[in-house]
Amino acid sequence: MRHVAEPLSPVLEIPEVLRRVMRRRGPVVVFENPRGFPGWRVVGNLFGTVERIRLALGVERLEEAGERLVSAAVRAPPMSLGEKLRSLRDALDLGRYTPRLVRRPRFDDTVLEGGEVDVGRLPAVKQWPGDGGRYITFGQVYTVDPATGVTSIGVYRVMLRGRNEVVVHWQMHKRGRLAFSHAAERGEPLPVAVVVGADPATMLTGVMPVPYPMDKLLFAGVLGGRGVEVYRLPNGVPVPAGAEVVLEGRVEPGRLAEEGPFGDHWGYYDRPHEKFPVMEVERLWMRRDPLFPVTVVGKPPMEDAAIGKAVERVFLPLLRVLLPEVVDVNLPEYGVFQGMAFVSIRKRFPGHGKKVISALWGLAQLSLTKIIVVVDDDIDVHDVNQVIWAVSAHVDPQRDVVVLPHSHTDQLDPATPTPGYGSKLGIDATRKLPEEYGGREWPEMVEPDPEVARRIDEIWPRLGLDAGGEAG
Repeated sequence: MRHVAEPLSPVLEIPEVLRRVMRRRGPVVVFENPRGFPGWRVVGNLFGTVERIRLALGVERLEEAGERLVSAAVRAPPMSLGEKLRSLRDALDLGRYTPRLVRRPRFDDTVLEGGEVDVGRLPAVKQWPGDGGRYITFGQVYTVDPATGVTSIGVYRVMLRGRNEVVVHWQMHKRGRLAFSHAAERGEPLPVAVVVGADPATMLTGVMPVPYPMDKLLFAGVLGGRGVEVYRLPNGVPVPAGAEVVLEGRVEPGRLAEEGPFGDHWGYYDRPHEKFPVMEVERLWMRRDPLFPVTVVGKPPMEDAAIGKAVERVFLPLLRVLLPEVVDVNLPEYGVFQGMAFVSIRKRFPGHGKKVISALWGLAQLSLTKIIVVVDDDIDVHDVNQVIWAVSAHVDPQRDVVVLPHSHTDQLDPATPTPGYGSKLGIDATRKLPEEYGGREWPEMVEPDPEVARRIDEIWPRLGLDAGGEAG
């Protein structure tokens, strides 16, 4: 962590510093004197490396959180008395991940209501010169679905608009938009809270593609290894009791406004193409001497690249439950989440690669992935050159390439002429079985003679041919 005393503005200056730090995989940065916002501190790059995320969650491997969820949800039914007692113990253990309600939050040092509310006093950033205004870029938007009672947490960009209004960028495929739609169908306003700053598990849960209708507060408990302490706001929305800043309010059905432009993670300005819900802020809650977390996005690598890698690792155990043939997954950081995925599988039957591609395109957030490449289990999907070799050596484009036209896509993808509607590409780069290869066996892969390889292994140290060495 580094502290910066130099007065820097949240408008362009702090974002420029953070971009440079993020590209260097640098430290957490605390800006002690954001110019024009006395009494505030701005913090950025909180989750800038996978190692930092692992430490923040207190796990040896990020897969541990996904394994906790799988162990609780997937097990054989208990038969014997001993198995039933163990099942009861496991159920009680799951209870430690559930949210715990508290009577008073730690963010009530200052509470502004009604005409006192002024969101303009928040040190929200303008990250690119062409952005349409200042944004809360790392706020978790909390909603409770009126149809199901399920709590959702999403990190959506939130644009400041006037003294007591913000515009929430709820994309059409997101859980927050679903709750808003359910409220609109009932003709009711939707209570909303925007939380800025909380414990690492709830902050990261906001970007996790948790399958609906699983409650995200419960998932945050699983991710962090313990239940989240929550406070129920007057509007009924539960939020983390340890938050730094909370905007409490509601969204009225049909109350929409233009939002943007905004320089997003694809590296382009996302220009206004539709109107988004306006949240009326009824109360503004703040801790004393608050920390205001921000992030910035743009062409990779930014902080979201590390967060995306954490998402990949956390959800791999759950993906293996749904698709047991999956060995590993790589969402490459330059693939900007929805752009590209490499998946290795244990292939068992003809067409298996295309079966996995189809399954992934029907699975939660992965359904938005534009390009999926499937390879055999002996290919390291984290080595891009191995993936390129598999595509080059195993793919006959006419046979192994699938184009899915007229499909839903990431709403921010700059390549699609209609936002949220385009096409997808699947590449089956597995070795082909005879049924897929004109009845012939796949060619034999070259391998060294095992006896020769053994002899060379024995004398190799004497040859002095390792990197940096010289032969005698």
